[in-house]
Amino acid sequence: MPSHNFRTTADLAAELGDADLGVIDASWHLPAAGRIGASEFQEGHIPGAVFFDIDTIADIERGLPHMLPKPEPLAKAMSELGLGDGMRFVVYDALGLYAAARVWWTLRAYGVEEVRILEGGLPKWIKEGRPLETGAARPRQPRSFTPRLDESFVASLDEVREALATGSAQVVDARPADRFHGVTPEPREGLKSGHMPGSLNLPFVDIVEHGRLKPPDALKAEFAAHGVDLRKPIITSCGSGVTAAILALAVEEAGGKVEGLYDGSWAEWGSRDDCQAVTGPA
Repeated sequence: MPSHNFRTTADLAAELGDADLGVIDASWHLPAAGRIGASEFQEGHIPGAVFFDIDTIADIERGLPHMLPKPEPLAKAMSELGLGDGMRFVVYDALGLYAAARVWWTLRAYGVEEVRILEGGLPKWIKEGRPLETGAARPRQPRSFTPRLDESFVASLDEVREALATGSAQVVDARPADRFHGVTPEPREGLKSGHMPGSLNLPFVDIVEHGRLKPPDALKAEFAAHGVDLRKPIITSCGSGVTAAILALAVEEAGGKVEGLYDGSWAEWGSRDDCQAVTGPA
């Protein structure tokens, strides 16, 4: 059965140009990658797409990377991109499945039901020889976007602490295993190495294959192999809230329940003196 969270390249190609379709390029890369999503967008993007910059369309007052934007700034940014109420959205990124999941999560947190991720992303689109456009985005007329924040999508630091202390939800970290175990330092300066006491680790690389999410049965097997019980609520976490969104997507696709995404993730936890970090296996 097709997933309600994804759209195929063939379906998107057939709908390009529809006035009620918003195509969003969400490409973002870790600083160490030396790649800039906004620059690559100008070099080639899906026709009619606009660029959603998770670093600037964010709550920058928190002092943490790409935090969920507040309602008014998000509404303004969406309107300026020509994205508004009554539209349906398809989000993609240059890596196949990476930051597109973060924008998918952001829009769903704000009450958007008609938002899908392009299966296989830009790499699949290009491989199939489909058309690209170059230069800056040319947004349509501004449209009104009504933000309706659903707090249940976001897990706060206090909620994460409570889940770890009481076992009310499993906290699952999507960072690579060597970072979770504290074997390698964090890519962001000033952060402790290791993981939250009592958290579990399911690296996002174990749930993504060739730029696409693994099929539901394979996802279920990965959750089981990493000690995650899909029958119990799950809070997802990672380095800065990007791959935690891929993990949230995987939980849904595998039939589990996401209790929230820890938006501060390790960027917050690892920077605080009052948050303990442990090393070694979970």
